[in-house]
Amino acid sequence: MKISALLTPERVICMDQINSKKRALEAMAELLAKGTGEMDPADIFNRLIERERLGSTGLGHGVAIPHARLGAEAQTIGAFIKLDQGIDFDSPDHIPTDIMFGLLVPEAHTDEHLRILADLAALLSDTSFTEELRATQNSEELFERLLSWSTSDNAT
Repeated sequence: MKISALLTPERVICMDQINSKKRALEAMAELLAKGTGEMDPADIFNRLIERERLGSTGLGHGVAIPHARLGAEAQTIGAFIKLDQGIDFDSPDHIPTDIMFGLLVPEAHTDEHLRILADLAALLSDTSFTEELRATQNSEELFERLLSWSTSDNAT
């Protein structure tokens, strides 16, 4: 997986002033809608919430991968948020979440969806990598750090 195929600079941000899972998912929906033109942030938010009702997408260790499927005409896209303060994301270990990778995948792309989720889970379970992400100070640096991983020997 190449993260550069999922992310654009405008969909990677460092944020403060987020203090709830709902607000974090709203911000993620807004980010995922950026640059697509035809996607409605409210629709994306509702789909993310529907998925959360099935079970939290919080992985633990401060990481969450909120994701949803959209219509067949949609393209696979991602967004990344690093929060200044962790929030309760209903993660299994109850550690506040401060790293979120959002993902939208077309309905019919089940195999791709599962493969990308597995790759992201592996990436974000790398403690040294997530600590590097947490140490970043701005969105540009965060984007570059994410791209450096996708072009490293770890990329599939």
